[in-house]
Amino acid sequence: MSLLDQSLGRAKRSRRRPAAKAKAHRHTAYNKVRNPYPPVDGVSADRIEALHNTSLRVLEELGIKVLLPEAKAILVKAGARLADDDMVYIGRDMVNAALATVPKTILLKGGDTKRDIDLSPGRIAFQPAGGCPNATDLKRGRRPGSRQDFQELCLLTQHYDVLNFLPPLVEAQDVPNALRHYAFMQDQVTLTDRVPFVFSRGTPQVLQGFAMLRIARGLSEAEFQQQVWCYTVINTNSPRQIDIPMGQGLIDFARHGQMSVVTPFTLMGAMAPISPAGAMTLSHAECLAAITLTQLVKPGAPVCYGTFTSNVDMKSGSPALGTPEQYKANLIAGQLARFLDMPWRSASGSACAVADAQAAHETQMGTWGAVNAGANIIMHAAGWLEAGLSVSYEKFITDVEMLQIMAETMTPVEVSDDDFAFDAIAEVQPGGHFFACQHTMARYQTEFYQPVVYDWSNYGTWIERGGQTATERATGIWQAIVDAGSQVNLSEERQGALEEYIRHATAAGGAMPES
Repeated sequence: MSLLDQSLGRAKRSRRRPAAKAKAHRHTAYNKVRNPYPPVDGVSADRIEALHNTSLRVLEELGIKVLLPEAKAILVKAGARLADDDMVYIGRDMVNAALATVPKTILLKGGDTKRDIDLSPGRIAFQPAGGCPNATDLKRGRRPGSRQDFQELCLLTQHYDVLNFLPPLVEAQDVPNALRHYAFMQDQVTLTDRVPFVFSRGTPQVLQGFAMLRIARGLSEAEFQQQVWCYTVINTNSPRQIDIPMGQGLIDFARHGQMSVVTPFTLMGAMAPISPAGAMTLSHAECLAAITLTQLVKPGAPVCYGTFTSNVDMKSGSPALGTPEQYKANLIAGQLARFLDMPWRSASGSACAVADAQAAHETQMGTWGAVNAGANIIMHAAGWLEAGLSVSYEKFITDVEMLQIMAETMTPVEVSDDDFAFDAIAEVQPGGHFFACQHTMARYQTEFYQPVVYDWSNYGTWIERGGQTATERATGIWQAIVDAGSQVNLSEERQGALEEYIRHATAAGGAMPES
């Protein structure tokens, strides 16, 4: 028996307390985290302005390749110059006019008001892994992603309040491409109440995704367009290219008033210059081009500034994450977002092949870099391995521990008179201990953070309990959550209407992704 257990037992016996009450619960608000730390600058303010001006020069003098005819037409009509090779040259006046109409804050609506996400300065929202083709866990090994994997990962996301968004966790490769978006949306709205994700894979799939979400939320077309109910991620094809699906996604989401998160994937030394400032100059230029397109489609359309800039291993060309270079790039990205006065998205993640110490360190370094840079959205913060090639169930759990601890560090410290504990200090004699004093007894169940997967027992006790690592203990935790099933109740009427919509759309052949 531990010293704390012995002390608490003695206190209960000596004071003849009444029968034990129900265990108190620690109140947390991980779904409403506000970052209290001042953003850290990576470079001086004059260098940020110079970087921004260089990005404008890139768009004016070097241009960006736009493959979607409609997107080119919209840009040219507004004054951009089009060359025969699909290169579009965008003047800074166009960019500045677009930036003047960009929303400074965005409110995303969840399936429950407690799931609404406020993307305003200081607000921070975490997401688990997204877009992975493979899933892995200690029970079933590494495998191509399936619908079952997607459903299970939805349940894990729903279970933890610190995960605010629902990303495209894993590709359900056992569902045909033309039908996958039906399963994807159905599972999101029936297994979670989080803000859902809609892939930008062509207008038919996007519009059907919107329709299914309206059914699930009980919204009219007008109500849907009046607020932001979902989001997509637009990855430019670095360097300097917006492909057809991404260009169409920018247009479709802007027209319907839903949020695009513009995110160039710029790896230093590969698809971006090798220097952090050079990589961010390219990333910023691509962001500005995409943002400009959204505002030309619909001034005031919700769009989020996004970056995912790290470096590669120059010995192999493989992505490297959680590096000092990624950290520095995040700091610059935060400054650029503040320079534009826009909400912004960053990312963490790991390039490691397995859920080990390296993977944990990489994810934590990447996440802290985004936190210190003032990011509103931090993607890939739980479960991401192999630079996005797989999502690990065990790492999902151990990363949640890290995120909850980070959220705790952002919780304001209580400073009431009782917190000063003068009476407790008076009660305990010199050389004594505070285990059984009144102040401790009143607070011991709720004062400290209680871990999800950490084990703070000594070596002997740890061996007696099986000697499992944190990764091994995480298996039992995710299994219990999955076995408990969905805790979300969609009304029978909406559930039936959604299933009927999917039946009719499936019978009509679905909708293939556009390329």
